[in-house]
Amino acid sequence: MNPVYHQAKFINSSPDLKDTPEDQGREVAFAGRSNAGKSSAINTLTRQNGLARTSKTPGRTQMLNFFEINEQQRFVDLPGYGYAKVPVVVKKKWHELMEKYLTRRKSLCAIILVMDVRHPLTEFDWQMVEWCQHTGLALHILLTKADKLTYGAAKNTLLQVQKELNDSNFPLTIQLFSALKKTGVDEVHQALDLLFNQVEQTEPASE
Repeated sequence: MNPVYHQAKFINSSPDLKDTPEDQGREVAFAGRSNAGKSSAINTLTRQNGLARTSKTPGRTQMLNFFEINEQQRFVDLPGYGYAKVPVVVKKKWHELMEKYLTRRKSLCAIILVMDVRHPLTEFDWQMVEWCQHTGLALHILLTKADKLTYGAAKNTLLQVQKELNDSNFPLTIQLFSALKKTGVDEVHQALDLLFNQVEQTEPASE
């Protein structure tokens, strides 16, 4: 366990890149379907139940939400994709915001891709995997809500997803996670330590 993540604090919510914190240091962005548990994962990792806004209504994360770990490290909660009941024009705006952030943010060093263990590897999940593969961006995958399955079933899903991703021939790490049971927290902290402290920073490709 790394207590440094427990001191995380909210910085701001940005509807556009021009409103984001200064583009320096290193950022790890959390991406995932709108009901996969991104905000709950951030809250669990930081031991702060109210840090990232959670809701029973998918799609409440509509902006880029920044959280400071220290002066040189931040978490970013990206807009959720998928089942949010919002107008198409709003979904398009979210997509454009994410695309701008992923292509232009120099401090972005890694993606934590959050997937519900019961519904992994959606079309957009694959797009994120391929994006990381294309840009060389480090990728760590959380199969969340592992408590919803028996350990055997969750482990089988983990192995199956690993196999499918290994076939894509892209180096990444993957684990089971449960915000409810607090399982997998130490493993995520270890992954974050590695992601934040990589010697080489890979900058996202620009169009």
